[in-house]
Amino acid sequence: MVDAYQPIDHEYALDRDCTTLSRHVLQQLQSFGPDAQDLSTLMNRIALAGKLVARRLSRAGLMAGALGFTGEMNVQGESVKKMDVYANEVFISVFKQSGMVCRLASEEMDEPYYIPENCPVGRYTLLYDPIDGSSNVDININVGSIFAIRQQEGEDLDGSASDLLQSGRKQIAAGYILYGPSTMLVYSIGRGVHAFTLDPSLGEFILSNEDIKIPEHGPVYSVNEGNFWQWDEGIRDYIRYMHRHDGYTARYSGALVGDFHRILFQGGVFLYPGSVKKPEGKLRLLYESAPLAFLAEQAGGRASTGIQDILDVIPDKLHARSPLVIGSTEDVALVESFIQERSRQQTEATAVR
Repeated sequence: MVDAYQPIDHEYALDRDCTTLSRHVLQQLQSFGPDAQDLSTLMNRIALAGKLVARRLSRAGLMAGALGFTGEMNVQGESVKKMDVYANEVFISVFKQSGMVCRLASEEMDEPYYIPENCPVGRYTLLYDPIDGSSNVDININVGSIFAIRQQEGEDLDGSASDLLQSGRKQIAAGYILYGPSTMLVYSIGRGVHAFTLDPSLGEFILSNEDIKIPEHGPVYSVNEGNFWQWDEGIRDYIRYMHRHDGYTARYSGALVGDFHRILFQGGVFLYPGSVKKPEGKLRLLYESAPLAFLAEQAGGRASTGIQDILDVIPDKLHARSPLVIGSTEDVALVESFIQERSRQQTEATAVR
């Protein structure tokens, strides 16, 4: 007699039905046309770069020359880490022969990298921060990569990449890779925000969270309060409000991707405001603020400079910076209300004089 009970191999069932990144892109677009194939290929190349960087990070403490500084400064005047250089070269290497892009622009390079004439050239541009939060690499804390894809407009014959100096609404895709206990890739092509977790046994990013929505309000505020006395009064007013009210928790890691990832899933707000001396702030608009703003809006959240939506800001140069307030709609609005109130008070005081 045959036993009617047949145990289910749950691991096999999951693997059989799992959704890979490339398959998900095509499903999102409901098309196998050229544009859909292009985006699927682009995301696959980004995923490959993420796998290579993740592998390097997982062994960094055991490898000579993987950690520490190079002794050089980047275009922003910041000390360059060896992992910054490695990750930047990985993205170039992965895309150089892909036939998908015409150039790559990174915060680690003074000028865009143009695909050589002896290589296949595509019609897209990849903008990226190869390692965000690289100061955390040497102490084994979460870091990430941020990326955005734009379509080339015009010929760019003079190499100025002036067509990139447009608002973030010109992005056709954006996302980030988080290198942590597991490696996750989060992306949007304008049809919601979706997260994939790297399965090392398969070597594939597998769909783990679909159509993510940022809660309208969250308990977390994430900001480097060590800069308190460098901020405008409006931001200081907001922080004082946080200190006086229950229900809020401060969480700050020093890595934008990690802090934003928490807020994407749990709600709250991340701030990197400008200061009295540097009102434009520290974060790069094209490589950091705009890609994450694209994700925030697609997930039902908001991203602002404090007075303007990030996606409406037009940069005046490739390495332009912007203040950033990003996260749950209610929490971003609360920050803006303090900035606007202080501005109103200053306007009234000036009028009285």
